[in-house]
Amino acid sequence: MRRTMSIRGLCAVMALAGMAARAQTSPITIGQAVDSAVRIYPSIRVTQEQMNAAAAGIRLAQTAYLPRIDTIAQANRATRNTYYGLLLPQAVIPGVDGVKANNLGTVWDSGLGIAVAWQPFDFGLRAANVAAAASGRERAQATLYRTQFDVSVASADGFLTVLAAEQTANAARAAVDMWQILLRSIHALVAAELRPGADESRVRAEMAVVETQLAQAEQAIEVARANLAQFVGIAPAQLQLDPGKLVSQLPAERAPAPLNVAAHPVAIEQNAVVAQQRSQFKVIEHSDDPQFYLQGLAAARGTGLLTDGGRLGGLNGLAPTTQNYGLGLTVTFPVMDRYIVREREAIQAANIRGGEAQSQTIATTLQAQFDAARAMLTGARRVAAATPVEVSSARTALQQATARYQSGLAPIDDVAQAQRLLVQAQIDDALARLNVWRASLQVETARGNIQPFLAEAGQ
Repeated sequence: MRRTMSIRGLCAVMALAGMAARAQTSPITIGQAVDSAVRIYPSIRVTQEQMNAAAAGIRLAQTAYLPRIDTIAQANRATRNTYYGLLLPQAVIPGVDGVKANNLGTVWDSGLGIAVAWQPFDFGLRAANVAAAASGRERAQATLYRTQFDVSVASADGFLTVLAAEQTANAARAAVDMWQILLRSIHALVAAELRPGADESRVRAEMAVVETQLAQAEQAIEVARANLAQFVGIAPAQLQLDPGKLVSQLPAERAPAPLNVAAHPVAIEQNAVVAQQRSQFKVIEHSDDPQFYLQGLAAARGTGLLTDGGRLGGLNGLAPTTQNYGLGLTVTFPVMDRYIVREREAIQAANIRGGEAQSQTIATTLQAQFDAARAMLTGARRVAAATPVEVSSARTALQQATARYQSGLAPIDDVAQAQRLLVQAQIDDALARLNVWRASLQVETARGNIQPFLAEAGQ
């Protein structure tokens, strides 16, 4: 029975391992890569915790509306020798209520008390602190939104970079195959003494150059996969991409929509920064207002010391037997803080003006990025329309150069040059469509929302 269960358990483990391996190696789309990055990338979790801390800060600021209640209970056995003179404020030598004496006799003393203080009004200071804490949470929320956006853009761009490297490598592999075919043809001609051996050496040199390009392209793939893997949480060796229509089709052409700078995550975050600075300015404005406190006190003391210096024995003094209470209103007004507050207001006002200027700078930068991205998209579309003609013409030129060489009408240099032109044309054509998608991503990045790009790429 145990052996049967062990075999079943082993089969179950192997099945789970197989499922995990298939889950890890299954190709992912660009939308899945972005979703995974937004879920697991560490910087997003950091900003999420910052937002949680800001929310706790609001609750902390709201506790200022609660009354302050302090209680104390104490029992001690000590001498009660009083002394005279002055001591500067300190926290070591206690003040003593007792009789003029100097001996080591001790008595019990006890004390019990409660003090309550509450601000009935504060001219808006507590409300300003709560508003400042709320603006901090809004800033943290804006930072989280901006971080998610940055991670989304970086992961989408990383996905396109891997595809571009793979397309370049595919073109390089095709070039190696073409040079190998040409090398076999030239080798046969040289072996038949129909062409000089220098022609074969030239072709081998050209093929070595293409093989070097292939090695560099494969290296670029590994680097690009490593960069993308940090976002999607998959080991680079197991990372496989599903390009969808990114390498075969172009994004649809649409009428250009105007840029709404205020909706961009970077602008939203900066506006939240300015709003927080304004809230902090209001706190500073109220920081030198008079403070009113309603206070209540109830206390009791007990002692084993008599007024004539005698001492009660036993447990006398452990119970507080003498009571006092009091009610009052305390007003504090920091007169000289006005000068400090005035300078703090000047500093904060400068910070606000600087934040507003930064908002204007961000708006100008986003508009420039948007205009540049649109120009790049227009140019990329024109290149993508021209590269098929480039490939066709280069292929025809190679066929003609090869025919002339085989007929003895052209040197091997003409064939090599035509072959290089065809390889470059194929690389240009492979990258042209991806460059259109990348430019489209840049346009949506400047807009501040790449979801339309992801939706179109995933259709």
